[in-house]
Amino acid sequence: MGTSAELARFEQRFRRAGLPLFIEDFSPTHDIFTRATPLLVLVFLAEVLGAISLQWPVWVNVLAALGAMVVLIAGFGVLNRFRDRPFWSLPTRFGVPELAVFVLLPALLPVVTQGQFRQFFGVAIGNLLLVGVVYVVIGYGLIGTIFWSLRRLASELANSVASLVRALPLLLVFSLVLFVNTEMWQVFAGMPVAFIVVSVVAFTVLSTLFLLIRLPREVDAIERDAGSGPPLRRIQRMNISVSLVTRQWMQALVVSAGVGLFFVAFGMLAISEHIYEQWGITPGSWSYRIDLLDHQMLISASLVKVAIGIANFTGLYYSIALLTDSTYRTEFLDHVSTELRELFAARAEYLELRRTTA
Repeated sequence: MGTSAELARFEQRFRRAGLPLFIEDFSPTHDIFTRATPLLVLVFLAEVLGAISLQWPVWVNVLAALGAMVVLIAGFGVLNRFRDRPFWSLPTRFGVPELAVFVLLPALLPVVTQGQFRQFFGVAIGNLLLVGVVYVVIGYGLIGTIFWSLRRLASELANSVASLVRALPLLLVFSLVLFVNTEMWQVFAGMPVAFIVVSVVAFTVLSTLFLLIRLPREVDAIERDAGSGPPLRRIQRMNISVSLVTRQWMQALVVSAGVGLFFVAFGMLAISEHIYEQWGITPGSWSYRIDLLDHQMLISASLVKVAIGIANFTGLYYSIALLTDSTYRTEFLDHVSTELRELFAARAEYLELRRTTA
């Protein structure tokens, strides 16, 4: 009994650290989709709305929704009987058959009731994407990593602000030249807000891909230094990489936000309405004038767009510098290597305990 409690404590520690794949026998069937059963059941039942139509009378829609509910419940009930489970029981495991029913059965409702084949593909693809998101979020411990980050929020923010203070002089040299460039203002000031959002997402994806490529070799080096337990499996290394990327996002976000706010403030002081006119830049969809010490400052939509664009570039630069620049790289990796060594040592104890009790 004591051994089981010890194993449970180790496994809870791995989950809280955002590393559930350190748990032996961790399987999507039992540990990922089963934990997401309430969400999957809620989505599954909500999709009875696919059987109704706004063009039908209310009583017809009520009957269609009730009939769809019966079909969905009966579909899983029949599957339960094939899996030797009680007809009315909730699934205790989500294997390929359960996931196939979850993805395809609700998608058939609009086809049967309205002949909407296009809606069939929309619902099926949406359900498939949800299954993928659940697998990544729970399987790679993103929930555990987020809660871990929230618990460590104060220290993480302190580290991020310290990184910002150290990074700011170099980042300003890199970005001030861009900020006072007329072409930069012309590009970003005239860019639709949707394009700004897309550029932020694209730069985030680029920095994430770079980190996912570089982090595994850094994890290998930390593992060799720790020298605890058997080698990590590839999926476990990926789990660590995802956890580290999530932590790095927090630092990059603080640095980018700091740079963006700096340039909003600097632009209000340095870029007057006269300069807007000389550069041929309009303030954008909104602008406000503020008087400070007999100096009229202007904050505008164009200024905010340019500041976000500069922050976007510097965030990408900082993300790459974390693993290429010796100063940032040592600071970032030294901060997490101690914790990883402790987790590697705990994993070795956990595996030894499992081996002795097997």
